Amino acid sequence: MEHKQFVLAINQICEEKGISKEKAMEVVEASLASAYKKEYGKKGQIIKVNFDEVSDDMKVFQIKTVAEENDDEIEDEELEEVTNEEKELKKKFNPDKNITIEDAKKYKKNPQIDDEIEIPLPSKSDFGRIAAQTAKQVMIQKIREAEKEAVFDEFKDKESEVVNGIVQRIEGRNVFIDIGRAVGILYPTEQIVGERYNIGQRLKIYIVKLDKDAKEASLILSRTSPDIIEKLFELEVPEIFSKTVEIKSIAREAGSRTKVAVYSNEEGIDPVGSCVGQRGSRIQTIINELGGEKIDIIEWSDDTGKYIQHALSPAKIARLDINEEKKSAIAYVEEDQLSLAIGKQGQNVRLAAKLTGWKIDILKEEKEKEEKAEKKTEKADGEIEAKEAEKKDNTDDTKEKVKKTKKKDLEKEKKNKKEDEKDEENKKIKDNDEKEAKKNKDKKKSKKK
Repeated sequence: MEHKQFVLAINQICEEKGISKEKAMEVVEASLASAYKKEYGKKGQIIKVNFDEVSDDMKVFQIKTVAEENDDEIEDEELEEVTNEEKELKKKFNPDKNITIEDAKKYKKNPQIDDEIEIPLPSKSDFGRIAAQTAKQVMIQKIREAEKEAVFDEFKDKESEVVNGIVQRIEGRNVFIDIGRAVGILYPTEQIVGERYNIGQRLKIYIVKLDKDAKEASLILSRTSPDIIEKLFELEVPEIFSKTVEIKSIAREAGSRTKVAVYSNEEGIDPVGSCVGQRGSRIQTIINELGGEKIDIIEWSDDTGKYIQHALSPAKIARLDINEEKKSAIAYVEEDQLSLAIGKQGQNVRLAAKLTGWKIDILKEEKEKEEKAEKKTEKADGEIEAKEAEKKDNTDDTKEKVKKTKKKDLEKEKKNKKEDEKDEENKKIKDNDEKEAKKNKDKKKSKKK
């Protein structure tokens, strides 16, 4: 290969793989070193190549470590008695890897133990087929490692961020998404239930982490994480991005419904209105991005009672009983609000509990009213019975009085009747006496005549 073609090939690799020129040259030097060792070197040797791309000149060196020459092997019992440093010093001298201090002075001034010495070797330009194949494999491997490292350096600061991606391919249930220089994997557990993906489709995805241990540097992506909600709000709502409005908590059931608690750090700014936007423009953009997932935005409050009531919206709470010790609450609602408060398959109260961190139970307010009504009825019945008893007592007293009055009237009537009879009898006697007197008077007159 001509020098000009070689330089063009190196530049093309750098451009396609996104690696630096210095890194590409390191890869070339490593592959040439492996080819040289395969063709002209020995097993155990450490070969280094310096390649000058301008002059097309190659220099080859053998790397050796300065060590004390010691041909005697150490017995195991002696090895236990010496320190780690002494163990290193007393290891068997290897001529292919080690060099004595006296020999090292030929290549370096004042060499010390453990110094690395570069010993020049004759340069070669002819390599056999096996050596060339070895160089090719090493180059491919090194380029892949360099590409992986470059991707890691680029995306390590983008973890926990939302990025745009294009669906590249689908293998089984795994979706591979192209996000520039890297390919992200969307596992089934991180996919929204019911959401379909097509090749070429554009998506916003959340980067969970970078998997550096994979063969190729790959990103673990997610569409179900609650954090994607926060990041989408930051993109769509300037007040959240500037921290004027703060997201306090998020409860999500991906693909179905999400509750977001927001709070304003400045007076005069409506946190809910800021998130909704004019005619719902801001929130609708987020909903469309999530495939129509419902999003409830509620106002956060440091008052637990108000916060729980807001969390249970759109249901209206009639009354709330809070147990601070058990961190539980009982919400009483009217009968027409019961199904709304519980939600489909308990979703509304479940999300409210997750959002607030409290255990929430829903009860119908009518039961409480019925209990009160029963107590009131019992009390009323008791009062009525008491009144009836009192009335009965009063009636008995009245009857007794009437009876006594009638008895008195009857006795009085009898007495009056006796008096009338006595007066009548006296009158009759008087009349008889008058008649007798008149008769006597008439008799006397007759005698006189």
